[in-house]
Amino acid sequence: MVEAMIEVEVVYATVDRQVLLTVTVPAGTTVRAAVQQSGIGQAFPELDLADCPVGIFAKQILDPDTRAVQAGDRIEIYRPLLADPKEVRRLRAAKAVEAKARNQ
Repeated sequence: MVEAMIEVEVVYATVDRQVLLTVTVPAGTTVRAAVQQSGIGQAFPELDLADCPVGIFAKQILDPDTRAVQAGDRIEIYRPLLADPKEVRRLRAAKAVEAKARNQ
């Protein structure tokens, strides 16, 4: 019996470079396996594909080792945040208050 094949996309971006790969995998392939089969690790050898956080269409997948991909999925590999978003907002608000005080 011939195994059904599906196409998914695997994407990763750094500050200065983006890569989108289309990969054909057997139906039932897990998210993590699809990422590893994509070959994106060759383009970004610094990535730990066995443990990196991933998502599908901007929704994080908490169990990529068991979640099967579906045809047309866009698997996104996330990189660590450089700054805490709450801290950035707090600093921005403090600057706005300071600027407002100077302009009065």
